[in-house]
Amino acid sequence: MTSPGPDPLDAARLADTVEPWPVTGSERRLRTSILAVRTDQVIMPGGEVTARDVVEHAGAVGIVVLDDQQRILLIRQYRHAVGRLLWELPAGLRDVPGEPVHVTAERELLEETGHRASDWRMLLDYFASPGFTNERIRVFLARGVTEVPHAERDFVPVHEEAYLRLAWVPLTEAVRRVLSGDLHNGLVVVGILSAYAASQDGFAGLRPADAPDG
Repeated sequence: MTSPGPDPLDAARLADTVEPWPVTGSERRLRTSILAVRTDQVIMPGGEVTARDVVEHAGAVGIVVLDDQQRILLIRQYRHAVGRLLWELPAGLRDVPGEPVHVTAERELLEETGHRASDWRMLLDYFASPGFTNERIRVFLARGVTEVPHAERDFVPVHEEAYLRLAWVPLTEAVRRVLSGDLHNGLVVVGILSAYAASQDGFAGLRPADAPDG
């Protein structure tokens, strides 16, 4: 079958749509504390049924923290799957049932960095790797940042989080590091480039922190 040619879209129609293809059956393969794996039998538009493996994930939040000097707050964390220490954004799982997403972001920012922010905006939403997982990440922009005294923090970091390193980096330098190939974490790449793009109009185009899922 010959693939159709490109569809010339106008800007008003350039948006993703919810349009699931039919599933004739599904088998659960694995479940862990943070994810599950299933195999779906998916009916293609031509009628063929094909198996597709799906990693089910609760989703996550990420936070671009920007201070009044236009510096971004990064954390360095060990990631065993790739065997590297990666510079990343503060982030965390959406693993508290019923918790609003922006509240999850506020909690994760305090737990991972010891900071609070007074000005929150939604920067973007994206699927981490939609070819095999439904993980959705909402990224926030946090400004008006203050550090919380250690005596007022009640979170005790464990495992990899016990060894986090924090650094304030100029946003323009962070962009340069992304483009030079020094930073590899997907969330940090998306967050840095999006924050830089949004800064061009003073962040005027950003949605409120409690904007609904699109």
